[in-house]
This record gives sequence, structure tokens and C-alpha cells, in this order.
Amino acid sequence: MMRNVNVNELQKQQSCQTSVMVSADLINKIHNENCLETMAKMPDNFIDLTVTSPPYDGLRTYNGYSFDFESVAKELYRVTKEGGVVVWVVGDATVKGSETGTSFKQALYFNEIGFNLHDTMIFQKTNPIPQIYRKRYNGIFEYMFVFSKGKVKTHNPIKIDCLHAGLELNGTTYKNYSKNEQTREKLAKPVKDKKIKGNIWEYVVGKRREDQEAKGHPAPFPCELVKDHIISWSNENDLVYDPFMGSGTTAKMSILNNRNWIGSEISSEYCNIIEERIKKAWEEKSKEKDLQAGTLFGDEM
Repeated sequence: MMRNVNVNELQKQQSCQTSVMVSADLINKIHNENCLETMAKMPDNFIDLTVTSPPYDGLRTYNGYSFDFESVAKELYRVTKEGGVVVWVVGDATVKGSETGTSFKQALYFNEIGFNLHDTMIFQKTNPIPQIYRKRYNGIFEYMFVFSKGKVKTHNPIKIDCLHAGLELNGTTYKNYSKNEQTREKLAKPVKDKKIKGNIWEYVVGKRREDQEAKGHPAPFPCELVKDHIISWSNENDLVYDPFMGSGTTAKMSILNNRNWIGSEISSEYCNIIEERIKKAWEEKSKEKDLQAGTLFGDEM
């Protein structure tokens, strides 16, 4: 007796099986290729979070490589899950007396193809390289554009101490731009101990021991910057992608914070740096697990 076949259900099962096979080939690996080649292997709605800093405006000689920005942006939109986030860290060169505006042009393009510009954050360098410009202040920051595909699914806000924790307030004002309000009657009494951190994040660049591993790369991320974004916009076991993996900081911090990851890096030289950092990250993670197991064992004694 022939059984009726639900074609839609069969296609769904086949799609799921294909996705699992693709995942096994891609996840927790560095791919020495153009990121467009890597993303071409990904199904739609695959990545929870992308954290990256592309080579921009020729400020660094990225081993002679360049990239097709618009194609990369479109592919990132396709592979990002609904509610997923792309953190795009970028700045501008100064050419013939004018900043290029590349950062803003790219942000507007991401918006044009469907992403929301969820937040415009600032990466402020506490130890910037001194530069001498005529009639110009020293550049000490880069933009961290946070794009979302629809409404942000995950936000684990980093909180900091309130300066006036415990203080009893009689009155204050605030601005709610979405409702055009400037006052409120109900206040936190007393002031809470913690508040959500602002969107200007300060980091020391290249001086910490964990960042020294990446000194063979011309423009490595601070590890703490990547960690803070991974914690903020993803949960454990989520999938984090870096299409311009560079020195491997995104992979390292994903491993240490219990996220799956995928990296694309076109330069074989940089892939060697990445492999070494990944190896050290897994060793560090293994020691952490051994320490936790020892603590649990000790508690049972």
C-alpha cells in the first residue's frame, strides 16, 4: 500500500540534514580563502553574530589583498539569522585634507540592503599612536557599527557601578527621544548599584600579554573588545563569524567564552598566526576545565 508523501516535510528534513553536514565542514575552523567563498557554503539565516574589522582605505597593507565590500555586506545579510547582529569596526583615512567618509558610506549601505543600524558605538584607544597633523586633533577612535537583522534577539548588557549608588533623589529629568519626553515622576529610590555601560568603550591597544600574541598582524583587535561584543550580542553555543579573521582574536575569544565560531582569512601568513592562537586558546580552556573539575572534586571530599 502506498503511503502519501508530504513533499514539504521531506524537503524540510533534507534541508536540515544538509545544514548539519555544512555545519560540520564549516564550524570551529579557519578557512584560508576569500570570505565570499566561505559564506557561499553557508545556508540562509545561519550566523548569530559577526564581529569583524575589515581592511579599509588602505591604511594598512593587508598583504596586498582587497575586498568587494558590497558583495560581502549582501552575503552577511543573507547568512545572518533573524535577530542576529553584525559588529563592523571601521575608521576613515585622511586623503588630501579630507576624511574619506568610508565608515559612513558603508553604514548607510548596510542600512540600504535591509540591516537596522542598531547602535553607533565608539572604540576609543587609551594609548593611540601620536600623530602630527596640521590643524587637526589626534585621531583616537574607530566606529563600531552594530547592525541587526530585524529586532535584536540577544542583548546581555554589560553593567558598571553607579556613581551615586544608594543616593536618595528628590527629582531629575531625562530625555526619551522616542516619545519626546523630558521628565518623569517615578525614580529609582535609592539609586541602583549598577547601570548599563555607555556606548563609548575604551581599550588599551597591543600592550596586554594576550594581545601580544597577535603582533605579527598590522591591526589586531584588543581581546577585551571582542569579548565584550561576544558577551553582549550572543549566548553560549551560538555561532560567531569573522569574515576578516586577521590574527584570530574572534576565534580565540569565542573559544574562551563557549561560543562556536567560523573564520575566513585570505592570507596564509595570517592563518599561521591564527592557528597558533587557537591552539593556545584550547589549551587555556582545557586548563580552566581541569581547574573547575578539581574544585568540584575538592568540594565533594
